[in-house]
Amino acid sequence: MNRDELARGLREAAYLEGDFVLRSGRRSKYYLDKYRFETQPDLLRALGVALANAVREHEPEADRLAGPELGAVALAAAASLESGLPFLIVRKAAKDYGTANRLEGVSSAGECVCLVEDVVTSGGAAIEAVLALREAGLRVSNAICVVDREEGGVDELARHAVRLRSLFLASDLLEIPANRLG
Repeated sequence: MNRDELARGLREAAYLEGDFVLRSGRRSKYYLDKYRFETQPDLLRALGVALANAVREHEPEADRLAGPELGAVALAAAASLESGLPFLIVRKAAKDYGTANRLEGVSSAGECVCLVEDVVTSGGAAIEAVLALREAGLRVSNAICVVDREEGGVDELARHAVRLRSLFLASDLLEIPANRLG
């Protein structure tokens, strides 16, 4: 699937209009429902390839990938399968049973991790994941997301010394003419 086909597939699968409250607390007239594209095998496969290529280009030193629960786990797994890099799951909070881990998977302090994200608005979830990874002694300076909503996430991550790169900007997807959908 080429870039234009992937963009059309994302828009067709995930673009919704209405009145939505985003994780950031902001309201929006549109929503990109990540679960609608992450649960489609053809789109998930293509995203795994695109994310793995972006990691190779922008974080060639990566020892592993990481994806915040729940939204980015399927993406991190797809990129892991394509790149051969192992991945970590970053929980929102340490579980209170079993191993009580915040990070699931195996890692060693000092390793370079590239964060994989789904849709970034203000960057809040990505920053929380970065802080958890750094607390475990891992190095994180790059993140790759599927869609940047262009609402401050790049700047907010930069304040935490993380460069956000996106496969698509929201404006890329919103510019696709409606008559080309479906």
